[in-house]
Amino acid sequence: MKHIDEHRINSLLNTKVTNIELNTILNKTKDLQRLSIEETAKLLLVKEHQNLQKIYAAASYVKNTIYGKRIVMFVPLYISNHCSNSCLYCGFAANNNRTIRKKLTFEEIKQQTEILLKKGHKRILVVAAEMTSSKENLDYYVGAVKSIYSANYNGNKIKRVNINVAPMDIESFKILKTSGIGTYQIFQETYHEETYRKLHIAGAKTDPNNRLDAIDNAFKAGIDDVGIGPLLGLYDPYFEILAMMMHIEYLEKNYGIGPHTISVPRIEPAPGSTYASNPEYKISDEEFKKIVAVLRLSVPYTGIIISTRETAQLRDELVNLGVSQISAESKVTPGGYDINFSHNDNLERQFSLNDQRTLDEIIKSLLAQGYVPSFCAACYRKNRTGENFMNLAKPGQIKNMCDINALVTLKEYLEDFASPEVKEIGYNLIEKSKARLDNASLKILDKFFKDIDDGIRDSYI
Repeated sequence: MKHIDEHRINSLLNTKVTNIELNTILNKTKDLQRLSIEETAKLLLVKEHQNLQKIYAAASYVKNTIYGKRIVMFVPLYISNHCSNSCLYCGFAANNNRTIRKKLTFEEIKQQTEILLKKGHKRILVVAAEMTSSKENLDYYVGAVKSIYSANYNGNKIKRVNINVAPMDIESFKILKTSGIGTYQIFQETYHEETYRKLHIAGAKTDPNNRLDAIDNAFKAGIDDVGIGPLLGLYDPYFEILAMMMHIEYLEKNYGIGPHTISVPRIEPAPGSTYASNPEYKISDEEFKKIVAVLRLSVPYTGIIISTRETAQLRDELVNLGVSQISAESKVTPGGYDINFSHNDNLERQFSLNDQRTLDEIIKSLLAQGYVPSFCAACYRKNRTGENFMNLAKPGQIKNMCDINALVTLKEYLEDFASPEVKEIGYNLIEKSKARLDNASLKILDKFFKDIDDGIRDSYI
């Protein structure tokens, strides 16, 4: 597999870390420096409870230094489960005869978006299975993004559409970019070549390098925000993290920037998949927490995403260990957000979900922990993407703008969608957050808050 030196990774996984080495590495993280693959390996191999607590404390420090007390909210929108690939762990697999196939029309996509707008969502991740025709894929993706942006609920519109779809060539990515997407996301699933080929048995996805090349093609097409990640549970998770670090080093060397986001989904049961119910490499919650914390230290500038695959309790813990983006009230079924839409979730979803809380309930939990839920998309509108974003994120300067924008989007949510209880908690947190701002920032915030009171929405810096 391109960019991945399996022999080197296996050698690193046989090393040990001394307390002196651990402290040296953790001191380096305080300067917000990205760690080497060797240093990442040493952190992954830590087992002692006392040393794990040091890693967790360092991860929390780095996350709050770069991103502040802000958690970005988004929701996935599955638009099609028609797939030409057969992957042993996926409910959408082409050879899964149990799955009921659906491809939403553009009007249905718009209707789904309006349902999400009514709940208060402002950021969407489009997810689609890979159809046979690349031209069909591209036209559908572009039409879907335009349909989402056209949706409107009482003046509320989606601020940013990110997209997780099949690999494309450079020219196709250029066309996709013109539709107004933010981040292009694609998961390698597993960086271990033997495992990859064993699990992907039919379709274009059988070639692991095709997925790696997709990131290169996106960069070459001018899409400078990309998201990557493994599906944890398919192979040794420590191998996967180190291999992903190799991929990141390759991207930084060749394009000057790494991924805008990293996702770390764990495999969950999927309709029609016996493999997904019995993964070969089960990962305990404690191991998973360590992986998230180590990633925050290893790639401090990147957003770390946790989905509703995880339980509510674990997700509440992970926001303290480095997670900066979470999904909320997710459905992984095309048409799943409309209770009147004809569907059978048990036969149409891609995998099982564990956090079933509503958006309002998740926001309440974040507020109770002192975090500011954010629906902001200002960076995309102000060209703070790619290298421009990294130049602000790496030294920890991005939060200076994000703190204001996050509070503005929180007030918008509280005014338009929040339950009375959440509204009260939210405004208490806003007052505490304002106390940490300088006078110049307070003046900007007060103006934006007055705009909201006057009915104006979507102000940002």
